[in-house]
Amino acid sequence: MWREPIEALAGAGWRAVAPDLPGFGDSEADRPGTWERHIETLERFRSGLGLENVLLAVHDWGGLIGLRWACDHPEAVRALAVSDSGFFADGQWHGMAQTMRTEGEGEQFMENVSRELLGTVLGQLSAGMTEEDHDACWKCLSTPDRRAAMLEMYRSGDFEKLEPYQGKLAALGVPTKIIWGEEDEFAPVAGAHRLANEIPGAEIVVIEGARHFVVEDATERYCAELVAFAASLAD
Repeated sequence: MWREPIEALAGAGWRAVAPDLPGFGDSEADRPGTWERHIETLERFRSGLGLENVLLAVHDWGGLIGLRWACDHPEAVRALAVSDSGFFADGQWHGMAQTMRTEGEGEQFMENVSRELLGTVLGQLSAGMTEEDHDACWKCLSTPDRRAAMLEMYRSGDFEKLEPYQGKLAALGVPTKIIWGEEDEFAPVAGAHRLANEIPGAEIVVIEGARHFVVEDATERYCAELVAFAASLAD
């Protein structure tokens, strides 16, 4: 998903990197695959590369992981770009996530999912994804260990854990741009407006026709907005 944004930022003179979180992409799972363990991984990645003054761009679970990391490490954060995620202690999981969070049901779901089924579902959710993209997404479910780690991540995702973080995004006091798909069925656009209201000075861009995978559905627009935001930080 981040290939085109990385190229766009690099073309504009920026250094852009994307962590391959354990169990996703080409990395091996690091059990247990909990929310907190992914946050720790992100910090090891960031400190290992010596990254400072970071413009953090996040999407979906990347938001839950990255925004908690940002609040825990405010000294490393220069700006935030948030897409189709959430950061609310009163949040509610969508139906598929609830299934994965439920003992027994989650295991059965994982047993039944296949590359073909995943491709069908993703094809219905995003017109911008290719078969190559579906193959890349399948990697996180391609082994029993990765599937178990995925269940651990969702089952650790209790929104009540965000209670201590309420107000901390605003307290960061950094420029924030919110880029959202208007037709997101997993993270409804109301969440974008709520974030914008909670973060002073946040800019919000809602992209018509884009669904949850906004980077895939509106790649050129997303990249243009992100590059323009990065350029504004240098002014």
